[in-house]
Amino acid sequence: AVIGPNADNIYNQLGDYTAQQTTANTVRDGLEKLLGRDRVVYSRGCTVRGGDRSEIAAAVSAARGADAAVVVIGGSSARDFDTEFLQTGAAKAAHDEVRDMECGEGFDRATLALLGGQEELLRRIKATGTPLIVVCIAGRPLDLSRASEQADALLMAWYPGARGGDAVAETILGRNNPAGRLPITIPRAEGQIPVYYNKKRPANHDYTDLTAAPLYPFGYGLSYSTFEYGGLEARQSGDNILEVSCRIRNTSDREGDEVVQLYISDMVASTVRPPRQLGGFRRIRLAPGEQRQVSFTLGDEALALIDPQGRRVVEKGDFVIAVGSSSQDIRLQTTVTLE
Repeated sequence: AVIGPNADNIYNQLGDYTAQQTTANTVRDGLEKLLGRDRVVYSRGCTVRGGDRSEIAAAVSAARGADAAVVVIGGSSARDFDTEFLQTGAAKAAHDEVRDMECGEGFDRATLALLGGQEELLRRIKATGTPLIVVCIAGRPLDLSRASEQADALLMAWYPGARGGDAVAETILGRNNPAGRLPITIPRAEGQIPVYYNKKRPANHDYTDLTAAPLYPFGYGLSYSTFEYGGLEARQSGDNILEVSCRIRNTSDREGDEVVQLYISDMVASTVRPPRQLGGFRRIRLAPGEQRQVSFTLGDEALALIDPQGRRVVEKGDFVIAVGSSSQDIRLQTTVTLE
C-alpha cells in the first residue's frame, strides 16, 4: 500500500522556484515500476495542510490488506502555478492561492509538527498492524518524534527531485544500499532550537520536561550493511599537523558504503571551544568482509582557533581524536598532545 499526501505528487518532491514538469516520477510510480501495478494499491489519505480527513478510512483499508504500508508524509514547496507574485519575484502568501505549500519563500511555520491529518493518518495506519515504512519528503526538518516511534523504517528523502520516486523505491526494496548522513541535527521539539552538535561549552543540560538529546544527531544515517572500526592511530608529523588512521571492515554479507567521520575535541584552549567538532570524513565502499585503512591529515584548518587577540592560531596541548559513524556514535578515540 502506497499512502500519503506526498506519495503521488511530483511537485511536492521538488523545491521552491520549480518550473512545470513533463517527465518525472513519484514514489508511487517508482514502486509500481519495480513491483508491477497489480502489486501496488494507492490512497492519498490526506493533504499536507488541509483539515479534510475523509480519505483516511480508505487509506486504512488499503493498509489493512497489504503486506507493507509505505506512508509518504512531510511538507511541500509546490506552487500551484496560479500563485500571484510581487514585482520583486516573491510570492504573495495568500492561503487561497497555494493549496498545500508550507515551506519556501513567504511560508513560515509556527511549529514543526506534521500538518493537516498526517499525524492521525500515521496513527491509524500503525493500528492496523501492517509493517509501516514512513518516507518524509520535506524542505525543512520536521517534528518526527511520533513518526519515529511508530515506524518500522523511516526514510528522510528531503526534496528528492524529478527522479526521486525511483531512488526512494529502490532504497525501500533494498536495490540501493543507502549511505546518506545528516548534515544537520533533527530536534525532538521546537523548544530545543537552536540545536546543533558543536555548540560551545558548556554542554547542554536536560529540560525539566524533555531530554536535551536530539531525535537524530548530526552525521546520523543507517545502511543495509554493518561496519567494524579498529586500529586507531594518531601522531604529530610536523608543525600543527596530525596524522590519523584507522581500519574499517564490512561485517555484513552485502557491499555497502560507510561514511567514516573524525571529530576533534580541543581540551584546553584560550577561547571557548565546542566539545566536539567535525575534522574530516571519508566515504568508502567495501565488499562483504573487506577491510580498508582510512587516513586523515589534520592541519591548521581543523586545529586552529581564534584567540583573544583575534588571531587564527593553533595552540599546543591535548586534543581528543574521535572516529565514528555519527557525532554521537563514536567507535574509537585517543588523545594526542600537540607540541
